[in-house]
Amino acid sequence: MNNIIDKKWAYRELGKTGIGLSPIGLGGWQFSRGKGAAIGVWGMLNQTKVNEIVLNSLGGGINWFDTAEAYGMGQSEEALAEALKQAGIQPGECFIATKWQPTLRFASSIKTLLPMREGFLNPYKVDLYQVHFPGLFASIDAQMDNMAALYKEGRIRAIGVSNFNASQMRIAQKRLNEHGLSLASNQVRYNLLDRQIETNGVLETARELGISLLAFSPLGMGIFSGKYQRNPEYLQQVPFIRRKSIRRALEKSMPIIATLSEIAGRYSADIAQVALAWVIYGQGDTVFAIAGASTPVQARENLKALDIKLTTAEIAELNKVSRF
Repeated sequence: MNNIIDKKWAYRELGKTGIGLSPIGLGGWQFSRGKGAAIGVWGMLNQTKVNEIVLNSLGGGINWFDTAEAYGMGQSEEALAEALKQAGIQPGECFIATKWQPTLRFASSIKTLLPMREGFLNPYKVDLYQVHFPGLFASIDAQMDNMAALYKEGRIRAIGVSNFNASQMRIAQKRLNEHGLSLASNQVRYNLLDRQIETNGVLETARELGISLLAFSPLGMGIFSGKYQRNPEYLQQVPFIRRKSIRRALEKSMPIIATLSEIAGRYSADIAQVALAWVIYGQGDTVFAIAGASTPVQARENLKALDIKLTTAEIAELNKVSRF
């Protein structure tokens, strides 16, 4: 697949795995079929539309997809697998990341529940298996022990976490090092309205340890599309939880939108594409973006960010206007 894509950008290594991924991956939360963690956040997408979104992403050079158990309790994984089959993608031709849900579970369920994830993703395998958040019932050491066992059995290709702070990242890395392994990634919220990883030690720790950061919500759940600032009435079409989040951030986003618009004009691009470019290029190769798309057009348009190489001055402009 990669050989036929005419692209101006390069795949980059995930952590220290030797695995090359596109700087942008497609997120699958919106494929949850309105169930589980999607309630109040995403509406219902039929399978035909999911197929088109995935196909457009593949056509633009995307080679990895992120989903999770919590996204509809397997519905997102199943929808993604069906879309990949419809696109003619064979097992091993793309990279799939999913997540284990730690709520009220012990770490041993990481191993025992993997077949369930594989069942929903059939015939595709789990490449990057992630702990969705630290959890209360399972220690990080125990989580990493079980992940390491799966890796050594050849069941997964990389180990990741999500929503871990800097200290938790170090604990996970130390335990994996004892198995001769390394943590590949930490999935964190990162966008122009949420830059906490730059000051709370997560970004610094990732660079020090060679861990990739996978930025979820890189467009602030759609706030950096600019359409809600231009036409606030569009908010009434958004599910209530996401609507509340966007409404809270509207006023704060205005100066950022203005700067994005100015820079976008220089590249004949949309402001969302510039906002994505800032995420994937503003911190070197450390940060990947998990871009969601609820229409095939959005999937195609998001990928134009890959070709926007912002200047140092433009990154500085965006850093200044988004520093709160």
